[in-house]
Amino acid sequence: MNFLVDTHLLVWSATSDKRLSSEAANLINDKNNILWFSTASLWEVAIKASLKRPDFAIDVAELRGGLLANGYNELDVEWSHILVFKDLPLIHKDPFDRLLVAQAMAEGMFLLTVDLVLIKYSDKIRVVSRGR
Repeated sequence: MNFLVDTHLLVWSATSDKRLSSEAANLINDKNNILWFSTASLWEVAIKASLKRPDFAIDVAELRGGLLANGYNELDVEWSHILVFKDLPLIHKDPFDRLLVAQAMAEGMFLLTVDLVLIKYSDKIRVVSRGR
């Protein structure tokens, strides 16, 4: 299965954060799944790290390198994603989350996330629990 992995799950997985549930880790580590990360997630990490948010205290270049080294595929933001994005209802206020939804929808992927609000957009949203 093709999964576009939400930003929080990418960071939690890369930093071995306890908020990454075993359910999420199992999907991420399943060799039958094809994992993707969005350049929009890297942009989000860079912004939040520059704001000194402790939950994003990670070097964005190291994150990208680690994701690529661990077999993730990189998904750039394309015009087709923007066309889907512009038509999404404003269910979720975060533009990065809406962009990830649009990318997953445009590419026919599942979005792997912990954000329950996002399931209102599509049946292609796979919500996993948070760890403790």
